[in-house]
Amino acid sequence: MRAVVYSETGGPDVLRLVEREVAEPGPGEVRVRVVFSGVNPTDWKSRAGASARRGAPVTGEIVPNQDGSGVVDAVGPGVDRLAPGDRVWTYLSAHQRPTGTAQEYTVLPAERVVKLPDGASFEVGASLGVPAMTAHRALTVAEDGPSRLAPGALDGRTVLVAGGAGAVGHAAIQLARWAGATVITTISGTEKAALATAAGAHHVVNYREDDAAAAIRTIAPGGVHQVVEVSPSRNASLNQAVLANHGVVAVYANDGGAGVTLDVAGHFATNVRYQFLLLYTVGQPALDAAAEDLTRALEDGALPVGEEHGLPIRRYALEQTGDAHDAVANGAVGKVLVEVGAP
Repeated sequence: MRAVVYSETGGPDVLRLVEREVAEPGPGEVRVRVVFSGVNPTDWKSRAGASARRGAPVTGEIVPNQDGSGVVDAVGPGVDRLAPGDRVWTYLSAHQRPTGTAQEYTVLPAERVVKLPDGASFEVGASLGVPAMTAHRALTVAEDGPSRLAPGALDGRTVLVAGGAGAVGHAAIQLARWAGATVITTISGTEKAALATAAGAHHVVNYREDDAAAAIRTIAPGGVHQVVEVSPSRNASLNQAVLANHGVVAVYANDGGAGVTLDVAGHFATNVRYQFLLLYTVGQPALDAAAEDLTRALEDGALPVGEEHGLPIRRYALEQTGDAHDAVANGAVGKVLVEVGAP
């Protein structure tokens, strides 16, 4: 089979296309014939050496990319939830394992493989994983909010999604709207405003042109209950100005900044909570909950992708995986997918 691998950290040039033997699934494992491999920021950062010295050797050959979609090809002993022929999506495929989705067949723990409902495309499946599960977690950590998502779970609540044109922001808009929230998002221009609106945001605020705090307070006079935050260092003052009593800021990244400076006294009166989250360490129960709720949202048709739904799809061939990594590293708008095999 064809696989993209790297044996040392560095730029996209360390990736190479090789032929490998197809591995057999062991106990509790599933082999998936990959159709699409999804690329996330953590994929290129890991390849570049985010957690190790750039240029450092790695153990053996690493196949990158956490997310994907495809068809179950074989199951190992003890697996009864999945069967050959099942259409599936995968998550955290390369987490603490050398076998990501940038290859024609990948072997994964069964708990990281989820059935793809009828009607949901392989493109949708490969776009879930890290972005959608992160969005789910961000929407379920509020002190007085729901721990699970379903229609009506966020009724009466206002959610502010920072950066609604990104992959996590897109999923957060769709999930929050599906769950009944009033959704506000901040964006930086007209193109991204159109994408956030297509994703389902009720209100779009251009933070470069508008008084964002005043605009959000006009929409939500009582304040925002939940913030899905991509850049806390930049948005701390805005969040403080618009949060409701017992509001929560769910932080999943820190784009464009380093430390976060908070006006401590200004947060006391409103009992604000900052909740930091990292999908890779939230634990299996949280991942299982996200997978179950995302499945229900998929069944309801709530998570479509494509430019008409606010998330343009950018496609690359398997041998162009390095270019796909570069696209994500350079801030490509939309979801970057590597086409691996036929549906």
